[in-house]
Amino acid sequence: MLEFGSRTLVPGKGLVVRVLFVVPYPPSRIRVRSYNLVRQLTALGHEVTVLTLWSDAAERADAAALARQVHHVVALRLPRWRSLWNCLQALPTRKPLQAVYCWQPALARQAADLAISADGQPAFDVVHVEHLRGAEYGLYLQARLAAGQRPLPVVWDSVDCISYLFRQAATSSHSRFGAWAARLDLARTERYEGWLAGRFAHVSIVSAIDRQALLGLLPPGEKQPAVSLLPNGVELDYFCPDPATGREPASVVFSGKMSYHANVTMALYLAQEIMPRVWRQRPDVQLTIVGKAPPPEVRVLGQRPGVAVTGLVEDIRPYLRRATAAVVPLLYGAGLQFKVLEGMACATPVVATPQAAASLAAVPGRDLLVAGSAEEFAGAILALLADPQRQQAIGAAGRAYVESHHNWATITGRLAEIYQQVVHQAHS
Repeated sequence: MLEFGSRTLVPGKGLVVRVLFVVPYPPSRIRVRSYNLVRQLTALGHEVTVLTLWSDAAERADAAALARQVHHVVALRLPRWRSLWNCLQALPTRKPLQAVYCWQPALARQAADLAISADGQPAFDVVHVEHLRGAEYGLYLQARLAAGQRPLPVVWDSVDCISYLFRQAATSSHSRFGAWAARLDLARTERYEGWLAGRFAHVSIVSAIDRQALLGLLPPGEKQPAVSLLPNGVELDYFCPDPATGREPASVVFSGKMSYHANVTMALYLAQEIMPRVWRQRPDVQLTIVGKAPPPEVRVLGQRPGVAVTGLVEDIRPYLRRATAAVVPLLYGAGLQFKVLEGMACATPVVATPQAAASLAAVPGRDLLVAGSAEEFAGAILALLADPQRQQAIGAAGRAYVESHHNWATITGRLAEIYQQVVHQAHS
C-alpha cells in the first residue's frame, strides 16, 4: 500500500466539502476526467482524499504525482490475477464483469476505515465513486455506514452508460474480442445498470444521450433517480495553440488509447476506408495514429506508405498542433470524446462523424466538420487541405467553443453544487 501525507489547503468560497473520492485507476492526464475533477475540487478549497488502485509502475507513479496536488492519496495494488479471478467468479452469476473487474477487498476495507472517524461519526461529507468499475465500492460503503445509521451520501459518477456502448460494440466493433466481450456482458450489464441507477444519492453522467440510455434501463415502476449531466472538459491551459509550432500542409492525426476496441475500429476504418479516398487525390497526405498499446492489426497499418503508428508518446500536443486536421471517425461509442475536445482546444480543425459530435453543442461547419460516410469524411478532409483560411477559421472557432462549454472549473463547480445538495438532503 502507498499512503501519502496531507498538505495544507486554502479554503475556497462557500461550504468546504470533505470528499472521499474512490476511483478504480489513478487519475492522470490519461485518466482525464477524475484527474481534472480532483484537482479542480482542491483548487476550489474542498478537502479531497483519493482512494485508488494501481496495476503497474506507471500507474503507481501517477498516484504518487497526484499526492502532490490533492489533500491525501491512498493507492493499493490491483494484481492482474485479482481482476481475472473476479471475472471468473462473476461468470456464472448475473453480475457484469465490468462491475467486478476492479474489486479489491483491501481497498474496500480501507475505504470503510477512512470513512468512519474515531468517535464513530463520518470522517467525510460525501463519497464520490467513479465508473461502473467503481460502483461496488459505493454499495459496500453504503452498507457499512447504514449499519451504524451514519448519514454519508454517495454520488456515483457513471461517466458513460456502458450498456449503450456494449449494444453498439456487439454489432459494430472491428475488434473480434471487443465484439465478443460486449455480447457476453450486455444483458447483465443492462440489468445491473438499471438497478444501480437508483441506489445512490445522486448520479452524474457526461451526455444527454447516455442519460436517456441509462434511464431507459430502469426496472418498470421504479422512481426516476436524480441523474445530472456533468460533461467532460479540457485543460485549456495545457491543450492550447502554440504559435511556435507550424502547421504541416498535409497531415492528419488520429489519437487515443489503441487497446480500446472502439479506437481500434476507428483506426481500421480510417486507414482502410477513408484515407484511400483521400490518397487518390492527395497522395502526399500523411496519416499519424497516436496512442498507447496498439494491437497487431493497428501496428501493421504503419507498414503502409503514408501511415505512421507511434504507440505511446510522452506528449500528444505536438502531434495535434502540427496536424492539418484531427480526425475522429467514431462508428460507435458512448459519452463525450476527449479526442474531439483536445483537438479543438489546440485550434486544430476537427473532422468527426455524427456519432462523435452528437453530445456536443458545437455548430457543424463552424466549430468542426461533421461527415457521415467514408466518402463524405474523405471529402471533408480534402476540403480542409485545400483551404488554409478555412483551416484557421474552424480551428479558432473550435477553440472558442471549448473555452465556452468545456471549462473544467465550471464543470467542477457544478459537481460541488451536487455535493452540497446531497449533504443537505442527508442531514435534513
